[in-house]
Amino acid sequence: MIATKCWAWLASGSASMLGSLTDSLLDISASMMSFLVLSYALRPADDEHRFGHGKAEALAGLGQAAFIAGSAILLTFHAIERLFNPVVLKHSLLGVWVSLFAIVCTLLVVTVQHQVVKRTHSVAVKADSLHYKGDILLNLAVLVAILLSYYGMAHADPIFAIGVAGYLLYNCWDIAKESAGHLMDKELPDEEKAEIVLLASSHEEVFGVHDLRTRQSGKVKFIQLHLELDDDMPLMRAHAVSDEVVAMIQQAFEGELDILIHQDPVSLAVKARPSQN
Repeated sequence: MIATKCWAWLASGSASMLGSLTDSLLDISASMMSFLVLSYALRPADDEHRFGHGKAEALAGLGQAAFIAGSAILLTFHAIERLFNPVVLKHSLLGVWVSLFAIVCTLLVVTVQHQVVKRTHSVAVKADSLHYKGDILLNLAVLVAILLSYYGMAHADPIFAIGVAGYLLYNCWDIAKESAGHLMDKELPDEEKAEIVLLASSHEEVFGVHDLRTRQSGKVKFIQLHLELDDDMPLMRAHAVSDEVVAMIQQAFEGELDILIHQDPVSLAVKARPSQN
């Protein structure tokens, strides 16, 4: 796909085709980076990284975001220059066929990625898949720009190229924001946290739940919480109740979970609540 886009850009001189080519180059760079990073991020925890290596995905995401932003800015400058010095496109129909070919290829990639996300729940692959889904719209925009230029609207090509640059920056912001959230140990969504509290509280021997903390590192979701149990409950039974709550949460959530539970006597937990508020 990259080879055909490069051929079409060199033959036609289309700025929007250059934008599409730039996006495809970024895609393959991001995919290669994801491949290398995932091979490291999926390593099990070791003595130096007791929480695993999942944050490597987020570091790679920030690198991708910076690379995409730089490319989008360069494309914008090129498109602005074309606005003031419009160029008549050559071999426009070649660009049309290449855009159609790119749409078909991208649909195949998205289909494969959808199956991978269903099986692995990988954040990196999910983000990559969202980017490729946007590429389908991007290739459609390039197709329209080339057709408009073919029918005499010379400024359509650089205008659409600027739109492509804006699309790249938008994706760059999304990638950077999600990556920063992982690095800063952002909490899981409120709906997931509410479900965790509901599940833990539903156990017949649990009086309440407090001090819930969550974060995600790579594909692993880390969950910490305190269970309020009967003051006179034997330690063996308290341990068993915690294991049962862990099993309930793991059954409700897909993917890999790391759950840490602390047991509190309910009388102490009740006394502590006013000071926490």
